[in-house]
Order: sequence, then C-alpha cells, then structure tokens
Amino acid sequence: MSSNLVPNEKSLPSVKEWRKIVSPHTKPSASKATWQVVNSIGSYLALWIAMFFTLSISYWLTFALALLAGAFLVRVFIIFHDCGHGSFFKSRKLNNVVGFISGALTFTPYDHWKWEHSVHHSAAGDLDRRGTGDVWTMTVKEYLASPRWKRIVYRSMRNPFILFIFAPLYLFVIRERFSTPGAKRRDRYSVWATNLAIALIAAALIPIFGLVPYLLIQLVTIAVASISGVWLFYVQHQFEGVYWEREDDWDFTAAALEGSSFYKLPKILQWFSGNIGFHHIHHLSSRIPNYNLERCHNSHEIFQSIEPLTFWKGFKSLTFRLWDEDERQLVGFKHLKKLS
Repeated sequence: MSSNLVPNEKSLPSVKEWRKIVSPHTKPSASKATWQVVNSIGSYLALWIAMFFTLSISYWLTFALALLAGAFLVRVFIIFHDCGHGSFFKSRKLNNVVGFISGALTFTPYDHWKWEHSVHHSAAGDLDRRGTGDVWTMTVKEYLASPRWKRIVYRSMRNPFILFIFAPLYLFVIRERFSTPGAKRRDRYSVWATNLAIALIAAALIPIFGLVPYLLIQLVTIAVASISGVWLFYVQHQFEGVYWEREDDWDFTAAALEGSSFYKLPKILQWFSGNIGFHHIHHLSSRIPNYNLERCHNSHEIFQSIEPLTFWKGFKSLTFRLWDEDERQLVGFKHLKKLS
C-alpha cells in the first residue's frame, strides 16, 4: 500500500511549523483575484453571448461552446469556493458579494454551502464524523453488518454511473434547491435567495434564447461543471494510501497531508480546475487562495515528500468502495470474497 506522504508520522510538520510555512501564502491579492474574476466569470458570460449568436449558425457549434462554458464554470465554482473560505479577497463583504453571484451561476447557495463545507474541513478523514459534505463511504464491517436493502442502496450509490453522472446533476440541479436539517436561518435564506436569482436569470434569458435552447445550454454547462467537480472532490479524498482514523486517533495535519491528494493534473486541466489539485495544501490551510496554492506547495521541502496522484493513476480510485479498518486501506467489493 502506497502513501500520500512518507509513511512516518514523525515526518509530519508540527502545527507551529506548517503555520509558519503557509502564512506568507494566505494573503489575498486584489489584482490576482480581480483578474481571475475577469478570466473566469467574464469568460463564462462571454461564452453565453457567443452561444446566442451561434444558434442561427450551427447547434453543434453552440454545443461545443456549451462544453467549454462548463469548463469555465468549474473555475467560477473555485472562486465561489474560495469566497466561502474568506480567502479570495481581503474584504469579507467582497467575498460575500462575489460568492453569492458565483453561487447563483453554479446553482449553489453560498451561505448554506459554506456551512456544510466547513464541517467537511473539520472532519475530513475522521471515521466517526462522516456524513456531511463528503462521499458516502462505509467500512467493511459496517457494510457486512447492514441489512440487504442497505447494501443494495450502497452498491447503487457507488456505481460510477450513479456517482459521477446522476448524482452530480441531482446535487446541483435539485438537492441544492433545499436547505438541510440543522441549517440556520441565514443558511436557509441563502437557499431561497439563490433560487430566486436562478429564476430571475432564467426569466431574462429564456425570451432571448428560447425555452428549449436555454434549457439545453444550461443543462450542458451544469452537467460538465458538476460532473467535473464531483470527480475532483472524489479523487481528492478517495485514493490509494488515503488517511482515515477514528476520532480519538485523528490528527488534523495528517488528515490534510495524507487524507487529501496532491492531484497532479496537466497544466490546462490545472488551470480550469483552479489549482484545486493541490488539495493537501488547501486542507492544511483553507485561508490560502487558489492562486497561491502551487506557490505554497513549491515553497518548502516538507511538501516535496508528498507523492503526487497523476491524472491516469487517479482512475484507479474508481475501484475503491469500502474502508477496511483492519488493513487500513480503501478496497473494492471483490475484497469481500477474501473475508467469506
């Protein structure tokens, strides 16, 4: 079994050490943030204008532009994501404004998502705190002790088609339209406000594009962005050598550096995904804006010992289904035959 980091927890930096290392990279840059808004949100809106003019030329051209718009929407979501962490701009108010706007474009309520995502950051890699903002993952023992109906549901949910095609669309188109139990008033209001913003945008664009063209374009862009986003999130926490521990033994630094992958993507995909492949750095300090993540990774030898998860190697994660606490690794359903 490989490891994301050198398999010796004594090699992990102390909290004092890594905070000193990452501190210079947590300072937001107004110029970098503004330029990213222009080249991401600006490009996304420009593509919608271009798609309008291509409707009278070729639907295939419009479709191709919609695919590209979906890729830019991933970058818009990264802006939304950083605003939620308060790291994109120095100004809290500006983070909230841009976060809400990008949330409306990505069909994601800003405050509600920010709350759920903060739970994910505080509990990633903790076996006793699963269930909020993560991918449903059962342990081998939990699966074997479950009734037959629950096993069938779990196998269905871990099916690649359901997990990476159906679930992303359901999540962003339907699930995000409702608040979850336990959501505070501000979080519930953000869901309603985002739904209203989406409806107003649709009401403005449908008379311009026509109902069917608008729906098809919107569906394609959301599909590309949501499927890409769910895959990125999945492979960043479900990979060979990933860190999982029970709460009593859980360690924040280990969970960040060993429980979040360094997903080394080709440069063009790294750009479209807003450097989120440096997920180990992001979980170590969510105050680092995406445009500083690579610089932080390259700044110190501590991070150089982390084994990158390459683009092609990442597809091995598709075979992982359960966490085996005895062997301390993710396994597939075939692993169950060895236990019978």
